[in-house]
Formats: sequence, structure tokens, C-alpha cells
Amino acid sequence: MFGAGGGTSSYEEIEHTDVVLLWGSNARNAHPIFFHHLLKGVHNGARLYVVDPRRTESAAWADGWLGLDVGSDVALSHTMAREIIAAGLHNETFVRRATSGFDEYRAHVEPFTLEEGERITGVPAAMIREAAHAFAKADRAMICWTLGITEHHNGVDNVLSLINLGLLCGHVGRYGSGLNPLRGQNNVQGGGDMGAIPNKLSGFQDIESDHEARGRFEAAWDTTIRPTHGWHLTQMFHAMETGELRTLYVIGENPAQSEADINRTRRLLADLDFMVVQDLFLTRTAELADVVLPGSASWCETEGTVTNSERRVQRVRKALDPPGDARDDMWILAEIARRLGHDWGHPTSEQVWDELRSLSPMHAGMRYDRLEALGGIQWPCPDEHHPGSPILHERLWLDPVEGMLAPFSPTVDQRPFEALDDTYPIRLTTGRRLESYNTGAQTGRYSSPLHRGESLDLSPEDATSLGVVDGEVVRVSSRRGAVEAPVRVDEALRAGLAFMTFHFPDEVDVNQLTIDATDPRSGTAEFKACAIRVDRINVLAATGD
Repeated sequence: MFGAGGGTSSYEEIEHTDVVLLWGSNARNAHPIFFHHLLKGVHNGARLYVVDPRRTESAAWADGWLGLDVGSDVALSHTMAREIIAAGLHNETFVRRATSGFDEYRAHVEPFTLEEGERITGVPAAMIREAAHAFAKADRAMICWTLGITEHHNGVDNVLSLINLGLLCGHVGRYGSGLNPLRGQNNVQGGGDMGAIPNKLSGFQDIESDHEARGRFEAAWDTTIRPTHGWHLTQMFHAMETGELRTLYVIGENPAQSEADINRTRRLLADLDFMVVQDLFLTRTAELADVVLPGSASWCETEGTVTNSERRVQRVRKALDPPGDARDDMWILAEIARRLGHDWGHPTSEQVWDELRSLSPMHAGMRYDRLEALGGIQWPCPDEHHPGSPILHERLWLDPVEGMLAPFSPTVDQRPFEALDDTYPIRLTTGRRLESYNTGAQTGRYSSPLHRGESLDLSPEDATSLGVVDGEVVRVSSRRGAVEAPVRVDEALRAGLAFMTFHFPDEVDVNQLTIDATDPRSGTAEFKACAIRVDRINVLAATGD
């Protein structure tokens, strides 16, 4: 990896690029605002290649669909890279001047010929070649990805493989060329930027190795910060299992419905000594809590900021008071601190933001009035005269390059953790729909003409072989649990692939099926790949199973 955890480009640039690889993302449904910018690019002549096991709504707009087998992303990236190098299409000047480790990387991908790539991924060799050549020959090109890349037991390697492609062709650090993870909601980026990750202080300053930054925080907060990384979510649940973690404070999260292998999750949450939940609604997690604190809706009941996928910090303005006994989340936290012996007073959101600016160099120039006047500012913005940074890593095009070279990262091709077999022969992958979000705690509470409840989406071939029809309720089983769901026959699916969402857990608790195999570096579970079987209920009843 190189740089910080954010997309390198701006939304506006995708309207003027030449080629887009949309990889592991049904942005038409999951990121509709971004997709409007992407459609402008398509209408302006950009060629779009969608890499996804399903022929999604996004793929309907594509010049080419690379329908790979679930979990073969590294192999596909290696095959494209090998073809680009073999055809002499890589950016030799950029690679030589701005990167490191190319010779090792070239040797690593050499076995991945087009024929081998087709065998592993299921994507026709001709389509792999077309996408690889289009990406390499383009003057401007972007790779955009989301959970279809990261929600695997090797998600970090998946991301690194896409970064390798960008470096290989010099498609980073220039207008219209970049590497862009799309965030799943309006402030996922901002949460990480503020330090809501276990190894970083605000502004991606490492809590272990950045002694100067840690000293600034200690001086500002008048306390000592332990120079050790904390636990990510997966490690927290492991610590619950071993007895190391016995108390939990959950803010705006619903793990009792959102985590993989949900039966294990609920057992561990219920076994805690004490749990506090602070949320908008009495979620399934809140029902397990010892104390529930009613918080505020950040998009309309508080003042503050959010940071989107293009690193743009924008103001949020309060329009309504929280209802009933609900309180602003900052007020709740300040009151808890006071009762614990630390009187913070009740600072305004601007005062909290100004403290953040004093501690995070990449936010230093983002005064509230500047955010208002400029319609948001993209980090890094190191001083109050800086306009912000629409593009990251322009330094890679300087001669000589400023700072570290961008490293190639040879990654290992791995299959999904859970293999298919005669008992569980169908691959289940999961995702989102346009009108719904995650566990439905918010979106499930209103009516919509787009709501149609949960279903098990099957290919026509699988529906025929199983003897099931549209609307028939079947039992779906994995090695962890079973649910019942109506069948929906979907021609966008290939034989052997099924699809479900998490949006209606009170109807169909899909996470009883998913597996908690996790990436050891990111801690993200493999929501995109588990093995299932499908049985007709009337047949089960007749056999007594």
C-alpha cells in the first residue's frame, strides 16, 4: 500500500475519463449518486467494464461484463496484468521512476496466461484481453471497487491486486486516472478519518509508530495514550469468546443482525457482563443491552460534518430537535464523561472540529466558514490558504518522485474459504438493493413501492434442476444454520450462484447462513462467499427431515 486510506480521485473526474473498471460493485443500486457521475462519463464516451459474478443493473450500462467466479478476483487481476506486460502496454517510464518491486511482480503474474485466467475465473479469455488492453491503452482510466472486493477472507489482497493494475499502467495521481474505493454510506470515510479504527489516531496517524502525533494528542487531552493497536470488530468478538472482553458500548451499530454467523454473534453479545447501546431505534442489538441511550439522527438533528468517498468534508446542519428523550450524541458522551469525573462541558460541534483541526494536519485548513464557502473541501488541506486536494499522489509524476515509491504487491490467488461439495453445492453471495440499507433498521421502517421482501435469487438453470418455481418458499441451509425464503428466478445469475440481502432480517435472517471467515489484516468477514443447499419444503415434510 501507499498513501492514506481514501480514494485518489474526485467524482467529477469520472465524467471525463476514458475507461472505467467497476470491480465488485453494483453501483447502480448501492452507490446511486456516484453512478450518476459515472453515467455522465459513459454518455461522454467512456468505456465501462463491470467485473461482477452477477450481470447486475450496473452491467446493463457496460461495454463488457466480466462475470468471474466468486473469489477469483486476484487471478483475474493477475491475468490482466500478465497480458498487459506481454503486449508491452504497461507504462514503463512510470513504473521505472515511481514504483518498486516490478521485477518480482512481473515474475509472479507470468503463469497467469489468458487461457489459465479463463480456467480459474470463468471469464472468456477474449473478454479478459479486451478489458486489459482497453485499460492499458487509455489515456485516462479508473478502477472503482467496493464490498465485492473487500468482503472476502483475502480482501486486502484483492485491493492490492487492483492497486497493482493501476500502478502498472500509470493510472493514478493524474486527472481522470485513479483508484477509488466507494464507501457504503455518507460518512464511512469520515469515521476512519476521525480515528474510529483500532490502529490510527485522527488523520491516519499511527498510534504505535508516530510518536510526535501521539504526543500532541496526549498534550491536548491531558492523558497518556498507550502506544498499542486496539482490536478491530472481529478481534472484539474473539475476545468475548475468550473472556477478555466483558463490557461493550455500541454506538450506531447493529451487530446482532449485521455480523456473519449471527447465531454465534448473538450468543456472545448475550453473554457479556454489561452492554450499552446508543442508537436511533430499539434494534435487535439494543434489545440485548443493559442500558439503551436514545441518540440523534446525524443527518438532520445535529450539527457537524461528513466525509464522502472523494474525501470531501461537508457541513451537516441541524434541521430538527431529537424527539422525546433522545439527545445529541455529543451531549450523551459529554454527560457520561462528566459522570466519570471528566468535565468537558458541552462544546459545540465547531469547537470539537477545531480541536480535530489542531491535531490532524490533513484537516488543519478546514475551518467551518471555508467548508461553507467552498461547498466542502477535500483532504489533505494543511493550512487555511490551501484549496484542498482533488487528486492524491500527484507526487508520483514528479521527477524525481517526492517521498516513497509506490510498491507493487505480489498477492496469492486464493479460493473462497468454504468450498462447495455435494451437500452444499451452491455458492451464495450477498449484496444490497437500491431502496434498502444493511439490516433495515432505518429503511425497513417505511413503505416503498420498491420493497418486495427478502428472496433467494436463483438462476433459471438451478431453479429447473431443483424443481422450484418463482415465489415458492424453500429451505436454504449452510453449515451454520437454515432459513426459509421465497424463490426469485433471476436471469442475471449463472448456474451455481445464488443471491440474497440482509435488508429484512426479521423476515429472513440471512446471516444465519454466512461464514465468519475473516481477513487477518482487515478483520472483514467473507460475506460474499459461502456454501448453501436448497431444499423444497414439501419434499422435506414428506421425508420427515
